[in-house]
Amino acid sequence: MTLFSTLFGAKAQQNDSIKILDAQTYKDTISVKKVQLIDVRTPEEYKSGHIKNAINIDFFSRKFNVEFNKLDKEKPVYIYCRSGSRSRQTANKLAAMRFKEIYDLKGGILNYN
Repeated sequence: MTLFSTLFGAKAQQNDSIKILDAQTYKDTISVKKVQLIDVRTPEEYKSGHIKNAINIDFFSRKFNVEFNKLDKEKPVYIYCRSGSRSRQTANKLAAMRFKEIYDLKGGILNYN
């Protein structure tokens, strides 16, 4: 039973670090705070338009983990993609990497503009 609760307890704890924000809350927060803002779309998508001050770390890149490991895990990280799918997957990866606070833009950049 201990292994069972350890596995599921850790999973629940990781998910507690992930918050999904609506577009207005996301905009308001990133406009008043200096945050780690990450666009996880491809470089081509990023070049076609991105949120000001966002860093591009491609979800599909082999360097994905390497690039995220350069960030401060103690500081909040704000992520987004096109529609929310890649950023949701990224949020789960970041939780597994022990990032403390992860904020995901609900509906992605399509919902932001």
